[in-house]
Amino acid sequence: MPEIDTGDTAWVLISAALVLFMTPGLAFFYGGMVRSKNVLAMLMQNFFAMGIVTILWVLFGYSLAFGAPGNGGLIGNFDFVGLKNLTNSATVLGAPSTIPTIAFVAFQLTFAIITPALITGAIADRMRWGAWVAFIVLWSVLVYLPVAHWVFAGGWLAARGALDFAGGTVVHVNAGAGALALVLILGKRLGWPKDPMPPHSLPWTLIGTGILWFGWFGFNAGSALGANFVAAQAFLNTFVAAAAAMIGWLIVERIKTGHATTLGAASGAVAGLVAITPCAGFVGGLAPVAIGFIAGVVCVLAISLKFKFGYDDSLDVIAVHLVGGIIGSVLLGLFADAAVNPAGKDGVFSGGGWGLFGEQVLAVVVVAAFSFVVSGIIGLVLKAAMPKGLRVSEEDEEVGLDLTQHSETAYAYDRV
Repeated sequence: MPEIDTGDTAWVLISAALVLFMTPGLAFFYGGMVRSKNVLAMLMQNFFAMGIVTILWVLFGYSLAFGAPGNGGLIGNFDFVGLKNLTNSATVLGAPSTIPTIAFVAFQLTFAIITPALITGAIADRMRWGAWVAFIVLWSVLVYLPVAHWVFAGGWLAARGALDFAGGTVVHVNAGAGALALVLILGKRLGWPKDPMPPHSLPWTLIGTGILWFGWFGFNAGSALGANFVAAQAFLNTFVAAAAAMIGWLIVERIKTGHATTLGAASGAVAGLVAITPCAGFVGGLAPVAIGFIAGVVCVLAISLKFKFGYDDSLDVIAVHLVGGIIGSVLLGLFADAAVNPAGKDGVFSGGGWGLFGEQVLAVVVVAAFSFVVSGIIGLVLKAAMPKGLRVSEEDEEVGLDLTQHSETAYAYDRV
């Protein structure tokens, strides 16, 4: 048996559990924002990701994402299909590690689960259940696995020098661009934007925010893959950026509308968590304050884009995750400090020049374009191939997805 560090292993296993908890948190975050007739459908789409992506990951997903690590290529291989050759292994990304390989497999699985789940907020209230099942399978295989290999496993973007500590490009830009493609194909909800569609339970959304914030410590600090200085820095950065973004969002909201809302506080915190994700283990000092505050301000302003351009992003996935992921990934090129993490580089403000900044911009453009195009192709193929298409009928949309797709209701008002 290889020697492993019990503290590192414990932290990574705990972090995997924290990140898995984020997906139910996301379900509550989104679920509170939809109308009551669609809340179970939203919960189901998120919880189903925990089931189907897990099986895909064990069968071949991990192998394609992390096989042949450091090869500077486009995709992995089939060395680990069915998780073979991993028993008693303690290598991560081809190098000796202080944690069992299986712990790394479980940790990365939770990232693969929540990434497509993020898309559900954009398509809320109108996508058929069967279409979502087909889409998440194809998207996970054709979009998530290649991008994870490019960035996390030493593929071609990482080989060029792009940095992404915990998923700014792999998770947020990737999911946000895919969400944009899918909402353009699905079209607008009935009545949007004329009819009011207020959240049915803001307390649900705030509970979901708390769970996400809690789980995000595992998301970011766990990506250090050990209980060490980098994990501690990533932990604090995560805390600070979320707080700064909440304040930035609320300031803009107060100026624009005269009110600071609970929904704004929740959305602002999540925007900060998104933006700090690629930077968490590579920056220090006041950088997370600046990154979070900028994200809060820019993301709240980005909500207006859907009204200007006429795409119906139901729960502002594009404004928060796509825009927030872009902000964090690009700002990393400015704020990165190699003193924080020997595996990192110096950004512009640390005297490193513009090289890293350029690689960050390239990574954002490539991942966004790839996800948007391939997601669009998947959506168009499914729309043409599935007998009922992607979207529920107008009648089913009026009734609600809970009853029409799952034959259930979240609230049985007629019962004592």
